[in-house]
Amino acid sequence: MKSKNRLTAFWKILGPGLITGASDDDPSGIATYSQAGAKFGLTTLWAAVVSYPLMYVIQEMCARIGIVTNRGLAGVVKDNYPKWVLYVLLLFSCPAIILNIAADIAGMGAVSHLIFPAVPAPFFSIGFTLLLLFVTVKLSYRKLAAIMKWLCLVLLVYLVVPFLSHQDIKHIIRSTFIPNFSLTKDYMMVLVGVLGTTISPYLFFWQTSMETEIYQGRKKHIILDKFILPNMKKDIRYGMFFSVMIMYFITLTAGTVLHNNGVLEINTVEDAAKALQPLAGDMAYSLFAIGVIGISFLAIPVLAGSLSYIITETLGWKEGLNKKFHEAKEFYGVMIVSTLLGLILQLAGIDPVKALLYTAILYGITAPVMIGIILHICNSKKIMEEYTNSLYKNIIGMIALLLMAASAVLLAVFILR
Repeated sequence: MKSKNRLTAFWKILGPGLITGASDDDPSGIATYSQAGAKFGLTTLWAAVVSYPLMYVIQEMCARIGIVTNRGLAGVVKDNYPKWVLYVLLLFSCPAIILNIAADIAGMGAVSHLIFPAVPAPFFSIGFTLLLLFVTVKLSYRKLAAIMKWLCLVLLVYLVVPFLSHQDIKHIIRSTFIPNFSLTKDYMMVLVGVLGTTISPYLFFWQTSMETEIYQGRKKHIILDKFILPNMKKDIRYGMFFSVMIMYFITLTAGTVLHNNGVLEINTVEDAAKALQPLAGDMAYSLFAIGVIGISFLAIPVLAGSLSYIITETLGWKEGLNKKFHEAKEFYGVMIVSTLLGLILQLAGIDPVKALLYTAILYGITAPVMIGIILHICNSKKIMEEYTNSLYKNIIGMIALLLMAASAVLLAVFILR
């Protein structure tokens, strides 16, 4: 009985952090991790271990900003920085998020078609998109958040997939904790892609706004230190751990099942699912595909919601998933339009691989800038009062900033060459 009560209490703590972490493992991310494993085996497993503290610190800062200021990240930037800073972020973030939505819709449709080949992929893409829009607009925030939390559990299938075939545990452990670098263009491109997919700017906006939704209007100084901040930190800690764990096991699957059997080129989740079937069996193939479809139902609303928060906060419109459609028409309008634009791009035949490349470029430009702004906000007593960063968080934040800046420079060099 005690264990059941503990599990219930633990589940209640989990919220925006878990949803943010799980949505990071969207079809685009799954494709990137599969590509890394297939091409280079287990040599990028260590990236999951390195990513965890970076993700935790950045997302914790975003959550703290939302709780302390009762404003989304775009709103805080608007209130405290020159307008052109926000407009530049908008210029790069909006196209990147729409391309990401398009790539995710394409992945969801393609994988569904693999399971039910009699139905063309575009039919799945259209049907799922309309269903997502209906659910997002119709349901209350509380119901939507509950569904999102349960959808996160779909990703647990990826913990099973690699062990449906034989594994060399010693080799896995060694690859996890001993970094193996290859200073080749292909390896560095994949590594930059993994970092860019893991630390994505849209997650910063989503995390901040979600915390604002939950704690808006509460007497923060009475309960902030005792309840809100400790629970938020646990939520972020477990959510980011969940995210990198899934990243780890997807890379492990591709690095053992695919790479060891000579399948070295994976560009989409469809490629990964197809390649798994003859090598690891129907169960591995089905579980992999189910994971892609399930997480798409979480990731696409998060992407569209992030864009909606950015635009409505910038323009001063009413926003929030906790409001009904008639109370925030512009907010839901942006969500609907951005999702439909993603669908149109997918139906128009945009190459998912190119969509991911363009997304990576745009994210690569905005990520270091956003991390720099988040660090600056979290060290401002004017904005954060007594809840500014500790030395530890500043150090990890600066490491994340330098890594993402280096990734952006490397990506630019490789593309120009």
